[in-house]
Amino acid sequence: MLAMDVVDTLRHRQDLAVRELGTDAKERQLIDKLRDIYHQQGIEVPDHILKEGVAALQESRFVYDPPKPGFGTTMARLYVGRKRWGKPVGAALIALLVLGVGYFGVWQPYQNGVAEAARIELAEGLPAQMDALYQTIFEETKVQQAVLDAEALRTRGKTFAAEGNRAAAEEAVAQLTALRDQLRQEYTLRVVNRSDVRSGFWTIPEVNTAATNYYIVVEALDADGKALSLPILNEENGETEIVDIWGLRVPEAVYDGVAADKSDDGIIEINEVGRKADGFLDVEYNMPVLGGAVTRW
Repeated sequence: MLAMDVVDTLRHRQDLAVRELGTDAKERQLIDKLRDIYHQQGIEVPDHILKEGVAALQESRFVYDPPKPGFGTTMARLYVGRKRWGKPVGAALIALLVLGVGYFGVWQPYQNGVAEAARIELAEGLPAQMDALYQTIFEETKVQQAVLDAEALRTRGKTFAAEGNRAAAEEAVAQLTALRDQLRQEYTLRVVNRSDVRSGFWTIPEVNTAATNYYIVVEALDADGKALSLPILNEENGETEIVDIWGLRVPEAVYDGVAADKSDDGIIEINEVGRKADGFLDVEYNMPVLGGAVTRW
């Protein structure tokens, strides 16, 4: 310890060491001066300790030489300072691990599963629905036209499914469903006879002002007398609307007959226009009609 203290003293008196060291005589003079320095401090240091300290200074025995920069040095410093950076780095690694497990272990398999389910639905599910709807229509219809329409829709829908066009394939399923439901509908088409609704009206078409179109206002009633909402093509604008009453175009004679029937006592006795039976697509009319319709007047 005394030898280290001697070296420390020499370091603090570096100018003295540089000036005195070099020859044996100068070394002895340095030892004498060191002895005097310690003596002034009240410390008696043996000569062999002083010599050992001087020799240690010359050999750089107690001098710390920092290691040269390199990978090993960097890793050692990181290890020594692990308490400073360990927690935040550990937290970041844990967060990355959680994100990785969440993405690769949960989210990605879920997305793959959804995509695979959609592929199977498009390749197998929708075509199977089309086949089932076609078979139902084939068994329940009483008119050949429904079978022909169903076959065309099924063929078109399967083509869309094979092409990967999901929206078009789903639309084909919707149209087949609507065709099946249309076949199953049963209702009576009657002239509306209420005080707040006109039972008939006439219009002059813009494309032919010399002509007059006559309409009777009708509604479809089911077996319980409930009015049904049906898709009706408006011949004036070409748009299909879902309505519960509409104007059915009829010959002038039919219009006049309904008007006369209502004018005598306010009640239309002959109010049944036609019937829609199960298994058929269209209404079977009891009176002449011209086929056109309007949804607004």
